[in-house]
Amino acid sequence: MKRLFLILTGLVIPGLFFAQSKMMSMEEATLGNGLMAKNLSQLQWNGDENSWFYVAKNCLIKGYANKTTRDTVLKINALNVGLKLAKEDTLSRFPSVSIYKTNVFSFSSGNSVFTYNLADGSLQKLNSWPSNAQNADMAAGTFSTAYTVKNDLFISVNGKAIAVETSANPDISYGSERVHRNEFGITKGTFWSPAGDRLAYYYMNETGVASYPIVDIQDPIAVLDGTKYPMAGQKSHRVNVHVYSLASKTRLALETGADSAKYMTNVSWSPDGKLIYIAVLNREQDSMWMKTYDAATGKFIKTVFTETDPKYVEPLHGPEFINKDASRFLWLSRRNGYNHLYLYEASGKLIKQLTSGEWEVSSFTAADNKGEKIFFMCNKDNPIGRSLCCLDLKSGMMSGITSSAGSHNSKISADGSFILDTYSNTSTARKIELLDSKGKVKQELLSDANPLKEYKIGKMRVFTIKNNLNTDLYCRIIKPVDFDSLKRYPVIIYVYGGPHSQMITDSWLGGAGLWLNYLAEQGYVVFTLDNRGTSERGKDFEQAIFRHLGDDEVEDQMCGLKYLKSLSWVDTTRVGINGWSYGGFLTISMMLRDPGSFRVAVCGGPVIDWKYYEVMYGERYMDTPQTNPQGYKNASLLNYVKNLKGRLLIIQGYQDGTVVPQNGLSFIRKCIDEGKQVDYFTYPGHEHNVRGKDRVHLNVKMFQYFKDYL
Repeated sequence: MKRLFLILTGLVIPGLFFAQSKMMSMEEATLGNGLMAKNLSQLQWNGDENSWFYVAKNCLIKGYANKTTRDTVLKINALNVGLKLAKEDTLSRFPSVSIYKTNVFSFSSGNSVFTYNLADGSLQKLNSWPSNAQNADMAAGTFSTAYTVKNDLFISVNGKAIAVETSANPDISYGSERVHRNEFGITKGTFWSPAGDRLAYYYMNETGVASYPIVDIQDPIAVLDGTKYPMAGQKSHRVNVHVYSLASKTRLALETGADSAKYMTNVSWSPDGKLIYIAVLNREQDSMWMKTYDAATGKFIKTVFTETDPKYVEPLHGPEFINKDASRFLWLSRRNGYNHLYLYEASGKLIKQLTSGEWEVSSFTAADNKGEKIFFMCNKDNPIGRSLCCLDLKSGMMSGITSSAGSHNSKISADGSFILDTYSNTSTARKIELLDSKGKVKQELLSDANPLKEYKIGKMRVFTIKNNLNTDLYCRIIKPVDFDSLKRYPVIIYVYGGPHSQMITDSWLGGAGLWLNYLAEQGYVVFTLDNRGTSERGKDFEQAIFRHLGDDEVEDQMCGLKYLKSLSWVDTTRVGINGWSYGGFLTISMMLRDPGSFRVAVCGGPVIDWKYYEVMYGERYMDTPQTNPQGYKNASLLNYVKNLKGRLLIIQGYQDGTVVPQNGLSFIRKCIDEGKQVDYFTYPGHEHNVRGKDRVHLNVKMFQYFKDYL
């Protein structure tokens, strides 16, 4: 069947099949049922072998680098036979597996962990933990498992529980994943040593930290479920790192001089298990000290190096040791304007900066088995894409591995000889290839060009415009289906615009997803722009918003509106905005700072006043209300309520502990004071976002509001 092609800004984007006739339902657009790209589920390398596994149709499939055949090595029925023999519950679907070593995988079922040996078909139960356990964290190799129950920390070894730390004080917790409210790359509160014989974990003391009243309405009488919420400029929690030894059954506290003015981030072990590295930040977040501590005694050893910045330092990754070599490590830093890799001796001596240029390294991926070459993901040559590169540590020569345009996710074999590369771009929903170490395609494992080929989808374009400083801003526009340039169409601008975000990507649908394409199906032009303050464009681009949130972002977004107004087929009297969280803040900011330009705005979980936001994030970008009173005043949307024109709907998760409901409610109070009408809707039982089947209800709500008033 013949295709049409559009060539846009150097990208080839497929047009619609002539046979396309279906329209997405709201459920399909929200949940993606049947419309997501095909995939090889759980694709991963098989230990030291150049073979790999994936799961399909409740079977474990094995592929090989040296041949194109695929073998079904285990069916769920056979796995259930082993579980029955062990007198364990059987499974209805193949579990999530992790390759433990070559041809041996581990998996969890309920509150137990098992290994299965593909060579002899043996199944072994290695550990279990209570049903009320949370934050389970398993030691690689030993399967000892740390977990929390409320504020207490335990370790399960061979199914037997060891009480590591218990707290009678509700304000003190151990092993909590909530430390520093999950900023600085923190996703958990426990950290196993390489040998699995020691556990480092967070101690958090929230005494004196304000508790925000979250209300649960499920019981006949609503229950108060307060969450500790240190707002900007207020008292924060105190944190330290403790270490527990399984051999001696003893615990100790690291000599960090812990107090409320420090952040303990990126806790990492040296490969020999002797040292613990911590990136310590001051509360102002303008200074970071990489410090080492003796894991056996807790003694402070030395400050390895220091980083400072006039605005903020934000370490998101710990040191990366190359092939378990404790003598040197990689460090990812924006100290010179862009995120790049630096090679250090363990002593703290900088060996050399490994990468440089006006592009960003996003992550270290792996090293070859000799430790001579490293692989990493970056956006060199394409600010909205992601590719795999390789660097020779001795010569400094860098080469690109992935040659196809798009956003790649690459997995390197144990010996560095092969790569399992998954990617998408604006013309391909997903492709998975086997590459050699030079990037040559050896096998195509999967290709799904267009899972929406039977649906009518609006034509999408990715391009750039200039802002008032002549800086390129990436944009995405989706035209309505059956577009007619002689007609005039309403516009919905979707915005996020905050740090750590990039809405415009060289990926399937340009990063737009199905919901925005549904709006285009319904006759709207859908537009998105990545303003200053967003990521992947270097430090200056992101830090432009420091101490005055809302100013530069809105200015850039208005450049987008100016562009839209230049299009003859845009109805400039019917422009709407939609965003959530930081996007909610910008949605209302745009509505109020340029009154009359937008007819309708719909936003969720908006920050209204940054003094109501938490310490770590809020103070990074705004400093404190005490040190930056004018910045907080200018950013507060309460000061612009008098400018409100048009229809505004604010949506709030009733149990939102991220952007607490005080934000939206304070805005409503101010609207009442100013005599301004505003609409408000809340989702009981939901936190900062609305997930699951209720997401359909949310999207219907938002769509209907635009339909009624735009």
